Amino acid sequence: MQRIQSRTSDACTAVYVSLLKGTALVVFSNGGTYHYRNVSRRAIANLLLNPNMSLGFWVNNNCLAERASVGQRWNAAPCVG
Repeated sequence: MQRIQSRTSDACTAVYVSLLKGTALVVFSNGGTYHYRNVSRRAIANLLLNPNMSLGFWVNNNCLAERASVGQRWNAAPCVG
């Protein structure tokens, strides 16, 4: 998974994406961590290539969309290597 860095967001602390798998791991500011499956690969590529895109905007439009589904939820961030 690739971490999206150097972006500020009130909603998200960190976002990790996998273009190959079409997944996103989102760590929210409130401590909740969600793993989303079936995220649009085109949207992931757009996020990786567009350094000015808001993480909160991207999560709302792509991870919370009807197409994506929550694979797992943690109350603490898992170890991502």
